[in-house]
Amino acid sequence: MKPDEITQLGHGMHFEEFTLGRRFVTLRRTILDPDICTFINVTHMTEVLFTDMEHARKESAMLGRVVPGALVYCFAEGLCITDTMQHTGLAFLGMDLKVIAPAFANDTIHVELEVTEARRSASRPDRGLVRTQNRVIKQDGSEVLVYTPLRMVKCRPGS
Repeated sequence: MKPDEITQLGHGMHFEEFTLGRRFVTLRRTILDPDICTFINVTHMTEVLFTDMEHARKESAMLGRVVPGALVYCFAEGLCITDTMQHTGLAFLGMDLKVIAPAFANDTIHVELEVTEARRSASRPDRGLVRTQNRVIKQDGSEVLVYTPLRMVKCRPGS
């Protein structure tokens, strides 16, 4: 790189950087009670498990302010997308998702990603298909979610 060249930060990775078996870890994010309340209000996910703390205290098997699995997934995606797909991701094509254990208010999560599939698009050679296995991990090391998104990603120009 020449001394006068400027590198723009915030760009994701191109297909060629997603080599099979490559692993990544994201930054962490603590899920706060206001996050849960806002998510419930925006999505209208008014299950008593999330909205009635007296019910949760007396009748739920889970003790504490439980986080909707959909919110955990959304935060995990936010942690992943910023550094891997910004400006280079073209499409989300599907996934399998499994909820392993609950997360609670004030839990801190991060995501560990591993590239499990990487192939050029048969119909569009300027694009690749990338699947990762994304494991959402809490501060104590326990696994909360596992999901396997398949995405379409730009190839490097001229590759």
